[in-house]
Amino acid sequence: MLRRLHHEQPSSFAFTPANLAWAEGQIQKYPEGRQASAIIPLLWRAQEQEGWLTRPAIETVADMLGMAYIRALEVASFYFMFQLQPTGSIAHIQICGTLSCMICGAEDLIGVCKEKINEAPFTLSADGKFTWEEVECLGACTNAPMAQIGKDYYEDLTADGLRKLLDDLAAGKVPTPGPQNGRYAAEPLSGLTSLTDHESGKHQYNASAQLAVDIGDTVKRIDGTEVPLLTPWIKSGATAAKAPAKKVATKPAAKKAPAEKAAKPAAAPAKAAEVTSVDEKQPEVLTAPRASGKDDLKKISGVGPKLEALLNELGFYHYDQIAKWTAQEVAWVDARLTFKGRIERDDWMAQAAKLASES
Repeated sequence: MLRRLHHEQPSSFAFTPANLAWAEGQIQKYPEGRQASAIIPLLWRAQEQEGWLTRPAIETVADMLGMAYIRALEVASFYFMFQLQPTGSIAHIQICGTLSCMICGAEDLIGVCKEKINEAPFTLSADGKFTWEEVECLGACTNAPMAQIGKDYYEDLTADGLRKLLDDLAAGKVPTPGPQNGRYAAEPLSGLTSLTDHESGKHQYNASAQLAVDIGDTVKRIDGTEVPLLTPWIKSGATAAKAPAKKVATKPAAKKAPAEKAAKPAAAPAKAAEVTSVDEKQPEVLTAPRASGKDDLKKISGVGPKLEALLNELGFYHYDQIAKWTAQEVAWVDARLTFKGRIERDDWMAQAAKLASES
């Protein structure tokens, strides 16, 4: 199936503050130089926030990870879980059309989607509230036919049941996910023949459906405000919202490190490996580009529009400025970038020297 970016795109994308903190926390799971490993969770969070994956969102994520735009687009267009066109403002309906569901009535569910949403999949309904598609097996074969709506499964569906679900969603209601025929989970329709002492009445719904009911969150898109977003891999008990402040240290904070290491000599080798043994020194900066005009710093691999703007803000406009950075000056610039290690990883100095010689 050919997957292309939608012909109409918004002008920009920005994570909500909470989602940005979450995204930066995800990136910190990976060692320096391997930030691109976070591409799938960041693209997924961008889609959760907007409902679909836009070109500005893909490029924003690529900039955060130091990736070429085409590499991020390759990931987004390869995985079918990423929606490259607008989806319904309330929900995108995914009807399972594989064997068990097809035998049990998936074609009737698809017929309802064509009737109430749009004849064509991936096309907005007249009111813009819904879109739909047929997908491969979603792994709920015992409860066929079924559909995934938002984050949850709606199982044991009938055509009339799906019509009512869509009507409820359109009216702003939050239908209860899980089996829609009174079944507790995936037990036989004829009743239990074993494990008959199972107390299904202990909870009204099975664990998955119960959680969705408890938090009232089935089709709501994630914006990062739901609950505190923990990133325990950064520091025990820390939240992602605190990550930027810890990660982007000011120069005075960085200078406290030697004193702390001196007070705890036993821990010094580990600290040196984690941070750096190179003192910072501010490079020569300019208050404005030279009369000839600023260089296109985006030609340096690893520098996207946002990094170029940050470098300009710091006073770097020309290739020759970057080409002559010393190790101490690299440390100074590195401390002011969002993700450390990028300069040396991509060898900006060598790239800048080559570009300067060619210009």
